[in-house]
Amino acid sequence: MAIKKTGYIGLGNMGLPIATNVIKAGYDLMAHDLREEPVRQLAELGAKRGQSAAEVGDHSELVELSVVDDQQVEDVIVGENGILATAKPGTIVAIHSTIHPHTVKRVAKVARDHDVFVLDAQVSGGQSGAAAAKLCYMVGGDREAFDRARPVFETSGTDIFYTGESGSGAATKLAQQVIVCINRMSAHEGMRLAEAYGLDVSVVQQVVHVTGAQSRVADNWLQEYKKLPTRDAESAKWMAHLFWKGLIPALELGHELGLSMPATALVQQTFPKVLGME
Repeated sequence: MAIKKTGYIGLGNMGLPIATNVIKAGYDLMAHDLREEPVRQLAELGAKRGQSAAEVGDHSELVELSVVDDQQVEDVIVGENGILATAKPGTIVAIHSTIHPHTVKRVAKVARDHDVFVLDAQVSGGQSGAAAAKLCYMVGGDREAFDRARPVFETSGTDIFYTGESGSGAATKLAQQVIVCINRMSAHEGMRLAEAYGLDVSVVQQVVHVTGAQSRVADNWLQEYKKLPTRDAESAKWMAHLFWKGLIPALELGHELGLSMPATALVQQTFPKVLGME
């Protein structure tokens, strides 16, 4: 049965544009956030106002979450007055927050006792990708629940991948996040070297593009990344914190798996410099 009633909890830089896409696609959306302003913006588009996670759970066939961290995910889903307090059997909860796979599995296990499905529906593409409906989704969990939720994900995503069992979407996002961050650091150091020598960075960028050093970060160095701190210092600060926080579960997972990840640890600690903030 096609999903008609949806909910969204956490209307920050990612949540607000994703929820906006959902309501513009014609879904009956209930939104909840601790801040009034983003809820008001969605209400102006026709969304219902949810006063709590439980109220959103009661309304929705699919609830999407873009909250801060693992603890907030657990609180919103299984905590007092959380989604599971009111969710009907068959409800789907899609977690977009970057969290540890263990958290996903733990929450999904509790949800199954309520006949509720949890998908770790991780996203990549940033705020601009969400606004342009060009996100990439990496989704773990029950396959039938994924198939039901997919049309809603398609309102904000162009590339949607089913990654396997619960936790696999979160693990995929962590692996992707590691590569993205290390790519940013390598581009930062290489371009700094070029600039320090006095090279024309636009020429260096063209050289990188046609060699084995090519990456999306390097391709967009002059257009986006180098200009970010001067254009919007708050965005740079937010991005540095976002990537720093996002690498914590990646390093934890690597430790649990017995992996040495020195480059990941280094880039986590130096990301403000990578963004030109220090």
